[in-house]
Order: sequence, then structure tokens, then C-alpha cells
Amino acid sequence: MIRVTAVTPQPDYILQLTFNNGEQRLFDMRPYLHYPVFRPLENIGFFSLAQVDYGTVTWPGEIDIAPETLFALGQ
Repeated sequence: MIRVTAVTPQPDYILQLTFNNGEQRLFDMRPYLHYPVFRPLENIGFFSLAQVDYGTVTWPGEIDIAPETLFALGQ
């Protein structure tokens, strides 16, 4: 099962990710910001609060995104 082990929010809504298999990928959150659940992330200060919790990326307010999505669609 793929899990996120580290995240570093980058400018322009990019997440720099490290996974439990050692791979690193970049994930662009911009296409997701129009979804209601992710709208708070439009505030770059709030976006920068990203952290790893239970193997995925989370933000305050119970916002998260599936690690499988981050891995499959990350570059």
C-alpha cells in the first residue's frame, strides 16, 4: 500500500512528496482548487500548512487527498 512519508508545499500549489517506496514526485493541486472541499487551499498560507498524517497529505479542517491519487498523478 502506497503511503506518503513527507510533504513540502511549494509555490504555485505544488506538493513535493516522498512515498514509502522511496520515490519522490511533484503533485499540482491547482486543478483541484475549484472543488468545494479544497477551496480553503486557495489561500497560499493555508495551503502551506500541509502535513503528513496517517500516510497521506492533510490540512486543518479534515481536508485530505488520497495517497493513491498523489502517487498515480504525481510527476
